[in-house]
Amino acid sequence: MLEGKVAIITGASRGIGRAIARQLAALGAKVVVSARNATLLQELVETIKGEGGEALAVDGDVALGADADRLIDQAVAAFGRVDILVNNAGITRDSLLVRMKDEDWDQVLDTNLKGAFLCSRAAARVMTKQKSGRIINISSVVGEMGNAGQANYCASKAGLIGLTKSNARELARRNVTVNAVTPGFITTDMTADLPEKIKEGLTTQIPLGKMGSCEDIAHAVVFLASDQSAYITGQVLGVNGGMYM
Repeated sequence: MLEGKVAIITGASRGIGRAIARQLAALGAKVVVSARNATLLQELVETIKGEGGEALAVDGDVALGADADRLIDQAVAAFGRVDILVNNAGITRDSLLVRMKDEDWDQVLDTNLKGAFLCSRAAARVMTKQKSGRIINISSVVGEMGNAGQANYCASKAGLIGLTKSNARELARRNVTVNAVTPGFITTDMTADLPEKIKEGLTTQIPLGKMGSCEDIAHAVVFLASDQSAYITGQVLGVNGGMYM
């Protein structure tokens, strides 16, 4: 399905990013995985290779322009092109608005939004020359509906939706599509530590009655990365069990 394609996934060391990388590789893509934790990245590369896939680890911080450029450059050096970019890197620094520190705001916006901008800019330079490409931004349901105590995170994820739509309009003439996926409440390391009462409360807000899996998000990304989505751009695909419609 994705044979011959080269895919870059940021924030790939665990959770949603890891699941996306494994699924893209399983479908034939050569994957370049990025995160700040070099040890976890290398473990992922070995897992993918063990499953018969091809992978390269490039550690770095997507919030730094030099690291974002190096990520794209190393992908091209290794595999000759970039067909798919999944901007998944994200962090949280939760706090109520009146208590939120400047650095908590800056760090979240720098990683979640600026990082996607920097990687998209670098990848777009390659994709526009190829006259083909797929950029997929992992936003969040709370970027659409808001969430108390997460002003920084919600703003960054809402910003990703705006970035998606703007870049989709700009890059369409070069046959580069840009779309976003908005996960709902997904079972990850981030949500695993939540108290059971909070998890139960969240589940009651979900019409399908359960939290989603990392694989649910990966399936959506696979579709948007494939030729089956060639006529889709500037769209936001919610994968949230009906929590937000």
